Amino acid sequence: MAALDKPFGTKRSFDPGGMRLSGDRTHRARRMSFVLVAALALTFLVSLGWGAADDADVIRALLAKFGWADASVRDVVILWDIRMPRAVIGALVGASLAVSGAIMQGLFRNPLADPGLVGVSAGAGFGAVAAIVLGGLLPLSLQSVFGFYLVPFAAFLGGWLSTILLYLIATQNGRTSVATMLLAGIALGALTGAMTGLIVYHADDDQLRDLTFWSMGSIAGATWPKVWTAAPLIGLTLCAAPFMARALNALALGEASAQHLGISVQRMKNIAILTVAGSVGASVAVTGGIGFVGIVVPHLLRLVQGPDHRGLLVNSALLGAILLLIADCVSRTVIAPAELPIGIITAVIGGPFFLWILLKNRKLVDL
Repeated sequence: MAALDKPFGTKRSFDPGGMRLSGDRTHRARRMSFVLVAALALTFLVSLGWGAADDADVIRALLAKFGWADASVRDVVILWDIRMPRAVIGALVGASLAVSGAIMQGLFRNPLADPGLVGVSAGAGFGAVAAIVLGGLLPLSLQSVFGFYLVPFAAFLGGWLSTILLYLIATQNGRTSVATMLLAGIALGALTGAMTGLIVYHADDDQLRDLTFWSMGSIAGATWPKVWTAAPLIGLTLCAAPFMARALNALALGEASAQHLGISVQRMKNIAILTVAGSVGASVAVTGGIGFVGIVVPHLLRLVQGPDHRGLLVNSALLGAILLLIADCVSRTVIAPAELPIGIITAVIGGPFFLWILLKNRKLVDL
């Protein structure tokens, strides 16, 4: 993909009174932030109350945790041990994927960029498949050490290693080529896909079922240990993202212009790639494959509030969390009492949206 001919930044000029910059949509991004914070709080509460238990029981269970109301042990367990970690994981993973998508689009200067371009998804998939199919060949001592977390650990390790390998391939003489990274990512994705296929070929029926459901993505098995496992890496990216905004805005003008503006472009690439790899790797490890969030959310926000990364990164986290929580509620409803994998919901939403973006930007992505 070629970089965009026009930068994401908008042209600014002072008005005659010198009081406001024309084209400055910062105030719109701030208003959007307030709206999204309120919407996230509401969506989070709806997610907690979405299920077979009565909403009033859930509210009493929420208050009972702090001694402000009486509730049955059953309701407290449903809320704090089942629904709460599920909602927290959904919000964290949605925010992680959306922010990572915004960072990658800014780094590649292309609205079609996705966190999968750095090889995290393919590598994580290979690690998970290897753990599911070949995990039984490990010594019993190692199996007992990892236990249920063997698959998430293998997925994270596979995503991280594939990203490091891709980074080493694309870096020469201390400089990382974005174009080389894109092409090498496609090649490594095909290679890991082939290796994954070889392992799947030797899987039995039970393992194939596990592989199928993992690849579709789900947050149904969320637990507090999973939250504490993924939260540090995701939280690191969410905290670091706002500090990348100025560099990403400058990078939209081109690497040479960003250098003249005092931006250390190579250091920016290093930080962006490694934080995205860690965050997306942790997300994929605990939920499986969930696609299109990293493309849909940042692009939708650019249409509403503009391309300034100072507001885009923060609002991407908020809208990404909202989108995934809504998708989870839908997944629990469509074929109730069974649950539809959440990756199917995001694909149904994101697929047509991606095609719309592609058609709209056809001239900008011609090779």
